[in-house]
Amino acid sequence: MEYNRLMIVHGLTKLTVVDYPSKVACIVFTGGCNFRCPYCHNGGLVLHPEQYPAIDEDEIFSFLSRRKGILDAVVISGGEPTLQKDLPNFVRRVKALGYLVKLDTNGSNPAMLKAMVGENLLDYVAMDIKNSLDRYGSTIGIDKYDTEAVEESMDFLMSGVVEYEFRTTVTAQTHDEESFMGIASRCSKCGNYFLQNFVQSENTISDGFSPVDRKTLDTYIGILKTNIRNVQLRDAD
Repeated sequence: MEYNRLMIVHGLTKLTVVDYPSKVACIVFTGGCNFRCPYCHNGGLVLHPEQYPAIDEDEIFSFLSRRKGILDAVVISGGEPTLQKDLPNFVRRVKALGYLVKLDTNGSNPAMLKAMVGENLLDYVAMDIKNSLDRYGSTIGIDKYDTEAVEESMDFLMSGVVEYEFRTTVTAQTHDEESFMGIASRCSKCGNYFLQNFVQSENTISDGFSPVDRKTLDTYIGILKTNIRNVQLRDAD
């Protein structure tokens, strides 16, 4: 089978045991994003992906061929991978090698998400829930952002069509108890929800963001647990 090679990859982490639950995986990073979350730690990849060398697909698939039997899965992250029109075709090649595939997404392209799940191209989806809906725009750096597409992806995943998780990166400047009351209400059908505490980085889009303390994280977890079955903390200081 021949494939078009239009997928632009700007990074490859060759081994991870934490990015796909209970699997040994690698991570493929795409460039560019339609959100501008000011606390994003991949600021360069989001704003200026052209400054990062592209990795040839032949190199990626040569690596994946050599790692068969060692790696279980490929995680596709970004940036926002669903901006890549050739993402489904790229994943077809990955699946043809026998790998599981996890997609990290902001949920802004429900059409592609639904099509890929419908074709059984995705085994696991991790969707970022940036904040309560009324604060989405300010949190992602886009004033008056229409959350319709994000909500469509949320509802699609909560219908149970594919294994998934929701996750929120918490900063002291963007979140409070009211934020998580709104999230708990909107995501009440979610099975697995993870909080990630913000980690200081020189690569954030904007300065001035900080993590919260453990007591505050526990408070937020308690709020989410009022409506969501499984809530856990991941990558906290």
